[in-house]
Amino acid sequence: MNRYNIAIVGVTGIVGLELLKILAERKFPVSELRLFASAGSAGKAIKYQGKDLNINKITNNSFKGINLAFFAVDGAISKKWAPVAVKSGAVVIDKSSAFRMSPNVPLVIPEINAWTIKPEHRIISSPNCSTTPLAMVLKAINDYVRVKRVVVSTYQSVSGAGLNAIRQMEKEAFFRLNRMTYNKQHPFAFNAIPRIDSFCDDDYTGEEVKMIRETLKILDDYSIRITATCVRIPVYCGHSESINIETASPLTVMKVRSLLSRSKGMKIIDNPAKDIYPMPVDVAGRDEVLVGRIRKDQSVRHGINLWLVSDNLRKGAALNAVQIAEYLIR
Repeated sequence: MNRYNIAIVGVTGIVGLELLKILAERKFPVSELRLFASAGSAGKAIKYQGKDLNINKITNNSFKGINLAFFAVDGAISKKWAPVAVKSGAVVIDKSSAFRMSPNVPLVIPEINAWTIKPEHRIISSPNCSTTPLAMVLKAINDYVRVKRVVVSTYQSVSGAGLNAIRQMEKEAFFRLNRMTYNKQHPFAFNAIPRIDSFCDDDYTGEEVKMIRETLKILDDYSIRITATCVRIPVYCGHSESINIETASPLTVMKVRSLLSRSKGMKIIDNPAKDIYPMPVDVAGRDEVLVGRIRKDQSVRHGINLWLVSDNLRKGAALNAVQIAEYLIR
């Protein structure tokens, strides 16, 4: 088996750490692993498969000899350093939003559209963590019957905002449970915040706009009408989504179950009689998108409601990036 020189940019972040774990779990054929993070982390060590690896600060020479570079950082850093990695000969798999909507950059969920990756593509984008499970569900249904309109509400875990946000939520919970004063305008703990990312001119948030635009690009079907509301809730890990789908033709609940259960990367967990449905606590550490609460929408002629949960750090981020890399080496 060929082995590859791999770089991870942003290795000390919550997604970077998950990338390390998944590369080891899936026995990715790594020859050399170079780790990069901010100047504050440079010089420290991190364990990978029992070995201590040094964390470095990025320079213009950091990517020489690298085959694949995972970027798990914000868009500004990706925009600065991804072209440097490409110039050095690496293929970049980027988790940020920097290149997702660029017409010459494929936006990839391997189960749906790995075929869009061409030999000339040197940067490949991985979608937003809330886009991925939505697109997977819609792809399975839209391939069978045309989807006309989608209304999606997300309930996104605090881990989606990073390690500092998790620590912030824990601190807020401690103060609240101990009846101590904690002054914060929009606390994570014991709250639901209907805003993720900044507000745009039309009062949609950046997260909502990303979900809509990225889903249409991945499905390559701009006839679908999508609206979204994204909410942050006090959960450690696992994004949930309530999805209402209107189709052009009739679609039974039984057929939806069949379509989704046959789709790679999804699992049906749905037994209302026994009070069984997917929850964030069920999905943490799992690769599948879990789907339940599948039922007819009685308010429209051809409508379906369903609920899903997905580990936002795995399929929503690190796992999807590693699956792209696995496709590339195959």
